[in-house]
Amino acid sequence: MKILKNKFNILLSFIFILFAQNIYAVESKDPIKLTLHDWTGQLITTNIMAEVLKEAGYNVELVPADYIAQFAGLQTGDLHVAMEMWETTGRDAIDEYTADGRVVNVGTTGMDAIEEWWYPSYMKEKCPGLPNWEALNDCAEAFSTPETSPKGRYLGGPVTWGGYDDERVEALGLDWEVIHAGTDGALFGELESAYQRKAPIMLWVYAPHWAPSKYDGEFVEFPPYTTECYTDPSWGINKNAAYDCGKPRGPIWKVASSMLKDKWPGAYDAVEAFTLDSNEMGNLVAAVDLDGNTVEAVVAEWMANNKDRWGNWIK
Repeated sequence: MKILKNKFNILLSFIFILFAQNIYAVESKDPIKLTLHDWTGQLITTNIMAEVLKEAGYNVELVPADYIAQFAGLQTGDLHVAMEMWETTGRDAIDEYTADGRVVNVGTTGMDAIEEWWYPSYMKEKCPGLPNWEALNDCAEAFSTPETSPKGRYLGGPVTWGGYDDERVEALGLDWEVIHAGTDGALFGELESAYQRKAPIMLWVYAPHWAPSKYDGEFVEFPPYTTECYTDPSWGINKNAAYDCGKPRGPIWKVASSMLKDKWPGAYDAVEAFTLDSNEMGNLVAAVDLDGNTVEAVVAEWMANNKDRWGNWIK
């Protein structure tokens, strides 16, 4: 009986060693550098991915980086993973920087993106032609402020987000002035303030996010996006300017340095397997922005509640 017990203990030890090796025998202990940007959802997706990679035994470093400028670091291998590149604002950069193979598209996050001009429904009383973009000039003054009057005021996102709003105003001949919010928090803080006072506001709203669910409003309907609209000034409404259309819509992508797959293939597989859906992300962002939780606390709760799910990403 004692011999059988010893053999059983040896077998358990062997199984434990194999399991530990599977979890911790990573390809390299050098840090995998994930980029952090300036909006809550991206902080959440990146921190979730970081925690999952840590569970698999990888060394992880989070690096603040500019949304577009990060591609230079991804090309050189100084940065390794960017968890959110939006089809709406990142398509040009994705196409440019993946062309030579040094940066690779690792697939969709599972979320679909909308980023466009948005207004509260109460403003339709003052601008009944909305959501058609051609109504914007008719009621520009209704959206004006003392600083922009008689031009309408459009509150755009931080300049690092791109989006070509300034170019779109010029191309479509809109009597509007683009003012860029300094941060994601400032953007939605101003929306909250205006909405409570029923004050005029037109601003950049994106989804997945809690704002389109919390507030009653609509996106402006610009001429439909096409690639030619962005690349060929002779195409579209204004035959002398590009960007005379709405923003593209579509997936939110993950991109990485090609070094990730070469040096940490297991980590690459985990990043590729990562998925969240848009509704889930909206709820996670609301837990931070509306409920006052920290990103770290929300991520820790998600990790605790989804062990089977993320465990499959690192098998």
